[in-house]
Amino acid sequence: MDIIGTILWPLKWAVELILVAFHFVFSAIGMDPSAGLTWVLSIVGLVLVVRAALIPLFVKQIKNQRRMMEVAPQLKKIQDKYKGKRDQMSREAMSRETMDLYKKTGTNPMGSCLPLLVQMPIFFALFSVLREAAGGKAGVGPLNAELAKLFGDASLFDMAPLHSSFQDAMNATPPAVAVMVVAAVMVVLMTSSQFFTQLQIMSKNISEETKASPMFKQQRILLYLLPFVFLFSGFAFPLGVMFYWLVSNIWTMVQQFVIIRNMPMPGTEAAKEREARLARKGKLDKLNDDKTIVVEERKPAQRQQPVGKARAKKMTQQGKAPSQPNPQKKSDGKPGDPTNKGKK
Repeated sequence: MDIIGTILWPLKWAVELILVAFHFVFSAIGMDPSAGLTWVLSIVGLVLVVRAALIPLFVKQIKNQRRMMEVAPQLKKIQDKYKGKRDQMSREAMSRETMDLYKKTGTNPMGSCLPLLVQMPIFFALFSVLREAAGGKAGVGPLNAELAKLFGDASLFDMAPLHSSFQDAMNATPPAVAVMVVAAVMVVLMTSSQFFTQLQIMSKNISEETKASPMFKQQRILLYLLPFVFLFSGFAFPLGVMFYWLVSNIWTMVQQFVIIRNMPMPGTEAAKEREARLARKGKLDKLNDDKTIVVEERKPAQRQQPVGKARAKKMTQQGKAPSQPNPQKKSDGKPGDPTNKGKK
């Protein structure tokens, strides 16, 4: 077994276990074990299990995004400090200060990509399972030879095998037009859902201050660049993997919609829209009362200076109360000190 196979072995075992478990459940309730719909629903079950397991990572991603928003002004100060300086020492100093800021605040610029990076090995594991099942080969786990044959022969919409890709259909003799059409539609849907999910984050859940930073401009470029990467790479993926990806993107899209609507980042367009909704319902004042904490600033106590006998008498005649001497203050022996009374 090669290195990649060794790394993917536990993931393939877990993927097979989940697929077989859902296939058993759907077969037990009366669905045809060999039908493509049964295996498609099993892939949906795989998505639900994986994405539910990734919820802690998603929460961590949201917290990281909020911290990145908080450090954006400090990051901009560092960038302005070295603006126009292109020498090696300035670049190294800027990089060092930036990394120190990330370390100090506990932020990670790659934190927003963490759920996607974690899912990539699962994509490849499912890809490997589909490829092996297409040849009727038993898997490394619960997917025995009989189930592997059923999985390998399963078709999406009863006309496009799950193990086929657009590239395979195009190279077939004659070309499988139906598979090519289904694969093309899947690629477009998969890419569009990925693009829309990122667009709703960058358009509504990012503050104006963050939008002015160079980092946001780089992310904006990636927003339009990545769909082309997925568009061309998607033609080589089997339909089963693309279906997994599409359902996963739909999960992400709905999840982000709920988060942006109910827990937007402060200072963003989504936060303003939420405040407007609460104001129309009359809940904004109550929400502010519940969440606003008034902190009273303590004023420093003014030190009372002792006054002499003559000055105290003069202030009394003018209607002003003389300052009370501090009984704890010891006499320093100077004239006019009330504590020196009788010591002359």
